[in-house]
Amino acid sequence: MFKKQKELENQRQLNNDYSNADEYQVLKKKTIKELIAPSGIDASNIDHLEIISNVTKYARSFFVSTLPRMATFPELFRDMYLFGDINTSIYINPIAESRSQNELNRTINELETERIVAADRGNINRESTLGQKRWEAEQLRDEIAAGYNKLFEASVVSTLFAYSLEDLNRYTKLLATEMSKSLVGVKSAWGMQEEAFQSNLPLMQDKVKKNHTFDRRSMGTVFPFTTSEVGHPTGIPLGFNKQTGVPILFDNFHSSLANYNMVIFAKSGAGKSVTMKTLISRSAVLMGIESLALDAEGEYSIVAESLGGINVVISPNSKTVINLFDIEPETIKDEITGRNRTIINVESKVEDVTQALLTMARGSTRSKEVNELTKQIISEAVSEEYFAAHITSDPRSLYQTSDVTTGDILGKQKKQMPTIGSWYKRILKKAQQNTNVDYQFHYSYLIKVMKQYIREYNGQMAYFDGQSTFDLLDGALFINLDISQLEERFARPLAQQILLSWIWEKYVKKNSEDRTKASKKRVLIDEAWMLLPYPEAVDFLNTMARRARKRNVSLAIISQRFQDFYEKPEAQAVLTSSDTKLFLAQDKAEIEYLKEVFKLSSGEANFLVTCFKGEGLLKVGSDTAIIQIKPTAKEFEFVETNINKLVQMDKKRNEY
Repeated sequence: MFKKQKELENQRQLNNDYSNADEYQVLKKKTIKELIAPSGIDASNIDHLEIISNVTKYARSFFVSTLPRMATFPELFRDMYLFGDINTSIYINPIAESRSQNELNRTINELETERIVAADRGNINRESTLGQKRWEAEQLRDEIAAGYNKLFEASVVSTLFAYSLEDLNRYTKLLATEMSKSLVGVKSAWGMQEEAFQSNLPLMQDKVKKNHTFDRRSMGTVFPFTTSEVGHPTGIPLGFNKQTGVPILFDNFHSSLANYNMVIFAKSGAGKSVTMKTLISRSAVLMGIESLALDAEGEYSIVAESLGGINVVISPNSKTVINLFDIEPETIKDEITGRNRTIINVESKVEDVTQALLTMARGSTRSKEVNELTKQIISEAVSEEYFAAHITSDPRSLYQTSDVTTGDILGKQKKQMPTIGSWYKRILKKAQQNTNVDYQFHYSYLIKVMKQYIREYNGQMAYFDGQSTFDLLDGALFINLDISQLEERFARPLAQQILLSWIWEKYVKKNSEDRTKASKKRVLIDEAWMLLPYPEAVDFLNTMARRARKRNVSLAIISQRFQDFYEKPEAQAVLTSSDTKLFLAQDKAEIEYLKEVFKLSSGEANFLVTCFKGEGLLKVGSDTAIIQIKPTAKEFEFVETNINKLVQMDKKRNEY
């Protein structure tokens, strides 16, 4: 019985061995293609392949047919590497030095022969071109002979994928267009799609063999050490990566950023305001970020209405007053105890007010009469104003005892602040008491020039004289300070400077230095180029840009005249303090300045000159992407700035 069972087991084992052997023989007969291929590949078409699986996918392979005369890193094949669903293979083979020398010598002789023929025929241009080419070939030959250079043969094959034949055809045209911008020609591997597809698999077999010759320097430009993916794991959808089609999520306050500031430069009509309105509205709704805009062109009032925010108009005829002398407490860390304590920084506020009054004193003509003596007179009078109001570093000095039971703090109400009017009266008094001849002219100058800012004398620019009639409300998603009705040449830049100082006190300082409690705020300065002719305004802008991150605030600078920033070195500190930069379409006159300051490549610079509205270059830290910003149809109702389109939208609303 035991013997019979043993025989049956041996027979079963023998059958298994035969079965395994047959299976092995079957596998041995199959090719690698048959083993690793999907359910099936239909290669019956001469210009594309169909990859049949759960979902049919279409593929078309290309090879590089022509190259530019000069290759630049990383421009040569970057558009191909980052195009989208595409694979690219490059086969590189070194050329022996002996072969290199022979081929170059033959090329040199051919060029010299053609040059002589061109000279005999009097074709000066062709003679010059051939002479240059011969010189380059001789230089390359000598470098190879000396061991400084080497020649390579390289074949470049790409395969593009899509889920429909229509998309594949569209992507094919787009790829050819994008590559032609860098003078690289690509051709479909017509009639040899299967061979080209196999060449693009990790099998190390180049079946296309469309070779090009590179030297060592140009060969280095083909390596894909670049990326165009920009964005954060969290944030708002700002736009789409135009090269990859991937949405770009942007978080203005992400921890990876060195600072939260951003600058936007573009020519008129390129989409600056639309982009900023989109950013403000989406970040308010999706992330709860509060924004405040210094609106120089009156474009953001509709955004305030749409977000349930506040719109404040400052004009010669408005009753809104904002007091330059307003001061607020701030939280600092004690150097000894390390604990946070609240103080009033009177010295810093005196300097801010002095800078604004200096700009006023210089006026639109930027008078040279204003100097250090003028500044000293202004500063002393400002300091005396706060001293007379008994305002010190103690936060309690901002309040006085009140008979009203509804005082601000335990029966106390806030003191009235000094004003430009009270400061002017002090200047008048000090001028009468002055006995120093050196100061006499400056007192006289200030009395005459500053009179236009005083309400008591019906000054034409007295809208900043008096106690503030408006206070910024915490929690408002959007506050718009509209200064578009002020005169553009001087009144508007002056208002920008004064309001920046006031915003710092009322809006930025209130943001706690405790990052766990601070809300995220953005301060937007539209048409910031207006500030640049006034040194005190530029100085305050630089200071604000440096200190904003500490208060968890993002400073956003928007301007269409980059050349003004370029020509003013002290204004470039604002640019270096901004980790996020967005460049939309540029004028040809501006692009060279941008290229120099931000180290843009020639390809990036050319793109910015030719791109469409809403397209641009987004630089976040060291990463760069080509972005396309498209507001939704609903967003366009309040982000559109084109007057003609706004009129059409109003007509449609009225008809409805």
